[in-house]
Amino acid sequence: MLSLIEPSLGKLLISEPFLMDPNFKRSVILISDYREEGTVGFVLNHPSLLLLKDLIPEMPEAEFPVYIGGPVATDTVHFIHRCYDIINDGHEIAKGIYWGGNFEILKVLIDNGSIMPHEIKFFLGYSGWAPDQLKGEISKNTWIVSDQYHPDVVFSDNEEELWREVIINLGPKYAHVSNFPEDPRLN
Repeated sequence: MLSLIEPSLGKLLISEPFLMDPNFKRSVILISDYREEGTVGFVLNHPSLLLLKDLIPEMPEAEFPVYIGGPVATDTVHFIHRCYDIINDGHEIAKGIYWGGNFEILKVLIDNGSIMPHEIKFFLGYSGWAPDQLKGEISKNTWIVSDQYHPDVVFSDNEEELWREVIINLGPKYAHVSNFPEDPRLN
């Protein structure tokens, strides 16, 4: 299933069905930075057991889920959002999807109920690739690159179905893959 699309900012990386690395098993990753120096992305469908309020005690009402963005710098918190109109900050990584922004402003907006969970996603850590590492993994069929998604997919809270949904969105050539069992020995 060689990926026909090159990775770039705002594209999705979809793990091949039998990837057993627990960090990336059935993962959907949003590429948030893509340069010669390397690639950064966030796993969209690996929730942690934490809420934002667990990480930031001065926000006791922040009932926002926190996802495991990847195995790099897991002591850092990142966020993507689609509310630039009220945060007025962040780097656009896809149409209407932004990475980061002024966290102090964000805390006030969350405290006063101006931002809802379907507009923002928080991550512990990130996924990262050195120069040419990602292209090497793609050439080995570890990842499928996609630009076929609706922004709502990025903010979906249906983690278990997200991988399947983005595979099906790739079209009939890939749709059958969505039914592969996680462990091929159980087939």
